[in-house]
Amino acid sequence: MISKPIEKAINEQINAELYSFYLYLAMSAHFEEGGFQGFARWMKAQAQEEMSHAMKFFSFVHERGGKVKLVAIDQPKGEWPTVLAAFKAAQAHERHITQRINTLMDKAIEAKDHASANFLQWFVKEQVEEEATVDPIVTRLEAIGDHTGALYYLDHELGKRGA
Repeated sequence: MISKPIEKAINEQINAELYSFYLYLAMSAHFEEGGFQGFARWMKAQAQEEMSHAMKFFSFVHERGGKVKLVAIDQPKGEWPTVLAAFKAAQAHERHITQRINTLMDKAIEAKDHASANFLQWFVKEQVEEEATVDPIVTRLEAIGDHTGALYYLDHELGKRGA
């Protein structure tokens, strides 16, 4: 049986993961509208991944005999002035989610909830991968600067990510 404090914290994380889905979907729409289909596809794939994360938490709560409590999802920003600004926002968001996962892990350890700590270990590893994926994109965009051709080349490259 899941403890009430861990159940509450995981429910909050479900909301954070759903917000992540919403944020990346908003970024996808922004890029689609701006003619960057590759960036849009990358963000849509990211959105789908975030939804799968939310569902992992959702299922875990039920498996442990808890109750999922869904609350309203905040509306994400819908426009970014540059491609770099959007990816920097994604980078900052992933770092924020990493901190949330680490805090959740700390709570599970403190509560001696071994099942939750074991479950959360997957997310700890996943966040390392999430940051390692977005960081080089930001680095490349910073290097590209105002070079339009290079920007469109990166758009093409990132569009190869499966959606």
